[in-house]
Amino acid sequence: MKKLRLILGDQLNRHHSWFNEVNDEITYLMAEMRQETNYVKHHIQKVVAFFMAMRNFSSELQENGHNVIYLKINDGENPQELPKIITKFLQEIEAEKFEYQLPDEHRLDEQLTKICKNLDIETEAFDTEHFCTDREELKRFFKGKKQLVMENFYRHMRKKHDIMMVNGQPDGGKWNFDQSNRKKWAGNPEIPHERGFRKDATQIVSEIEKAGIKTFGSINNEQFSWPTSRTDALSVLNHFCKKLLVHFGDYQDAMHTDEKFLFHSRLSFAMNSKMLSPKEVIKKVLDHYYENTADIHISQVEGFVRQILGWREFMRGVYWKEMPHYAKLNELENHNPLPDFFWTGKTKMNCLKHAIGQSLEKAYAHHIQRLMVIGNFALLAQVDPDEVDGWYLGVYIDAIEWVEITNTRGMSQYADGGIIATKPYVSSANYINKMGNYCKGCHYSHTKKLGSGACPFNALYWNFLEEKKDHFKDNQRMAMMLNLLEKKDKSELSDLRQRAREIIENPDTF
Repeated sequence: MKKLRLILGDQLNRHHSWFNEVNDEITYLMAEMRQETNYVKHHIQKVVAFFMAMRNFSSELQENGHNVIYLKINDGENPQELPKIITKFLQEIEAEKFEYQLPDEHRLDEQLTKICKNLDIETEAFDTEHFCTDREELKRFFKGKKQLVMENFYRHMRKKHDIMMVNGQPDGGKWNFDQSNRKKWAGNPEIPHERGFRKDATQIVSEIEKAGIKTFGSINNEQFSWPTSRTDALSVLNHFCKKLLVHFGDYQDAMHTDEKFLFHSRLSFAMNSKMLSPKEVIKKVLDHYYENTADIHISQVEGFVRQILGWREFMRGVYWKEMPHYAKLNELENHNPLPDFFWTGKTKMNCLKHAIGQSLEKAYAHHIQRLMVIGNFALLAQVDPDEVDGWYLGVYIDAIEWVEITNTRGMSQYADGGIIATKPYVSSANYINKMGNYCKGCHYSHTKKLGSGACPFNALYWNFLEEKKDHFKDNQRMAMMLNLLEKKDKSELSDLRQRAREIIENPDTF
């Protein structure tokens, strides 16, 4: 039976069972599509990374004897849309069956379901064989429970997969070492140089420009440094274990003007494109830890495992439980436009200048920069979550909707009304100063609340609490903040709210 098998750009799993044998009756189909480059405006490095990784994967399949049809973005025979591409090549190879791996984005899942309904041949969908859960596992786990608590799900995953467990109990005597993962980095210990690659992306950038694809952000064409093959990804994983893991947990929340990556692994793109699986990453990290327990504290490792086995799987589960209505939630009714400096990095607020500037330069920022600097400002400024979503989905190299929207609309913007987070992640300038050195040398003073030199985060914070207090009046986790608000001098609060209005109405002047 002649089969056509579709491989999407984030399904680059060399160890999928599809590839266990070579069969001349099977043809694999991969395509660079305007459908995918245009549904949101992407960072140039994100488009380059996916195209480069897809091409490498296609070449590897062909070298291993598989039949592959690969459409580049400017190929004349490329229809640029998935339904047309599938129909065209089903006819060309006279396929008797169409097969695909389940997509991780709801829009593609719906699209492929519709495509298959309109085909007059047999179709079949396969698991991607990547995640530690199936789509419905989180939904089953929390059935009958009022709240989705990540920590509970994380413990379930640890037990189920026997990860960091000793005789049914958590290794090290604790499930979670989060309290140990909040150190401020002040120059020591020394941070090893990143594992970069200096690839020449000139040709792909030229093709993207020729195709008229609109992107943003910057790229060094001659020194593109992201992993775009499994060999690259394994090299980055090995570098993380040997050089960075020893201090990862301590400084995973830290921020510094001189260091963009600190001790972070930079593995998210390799994992989200499926060049690496979460199971093999966790196994590699744990193997290295257990061989070096004299040098590496368990808190460094647990913090990393929690991000992958806990948050990553949790966010995917929430995505499939709550979509598609989740994409439209705006429980706090925020409708302000995204400031222009999100696209330029030009602002006098040092924390935002660095966090956004780094995002535009590297297509990367770590979770605290995304959550407690950029996301914090967007929420305090009451920006429409649709606009925040679009920016996050486009700017980060690892951003695929299943993981982006739950982190952004849920964890960061509280637009889901508390499905993911039990309280909004907002803070004044004090937290930002506590976790990094961004406040040092800033145009604004993190200790001042009013006046031209006062940090905008402070006025925005108190204004947000005042404007949204009715929404949070029954939220126990907000009780302390609302009590402080109630005790606030009314005249000072009025002045703070006036300054906040000025910031919200004219954000690009600050």
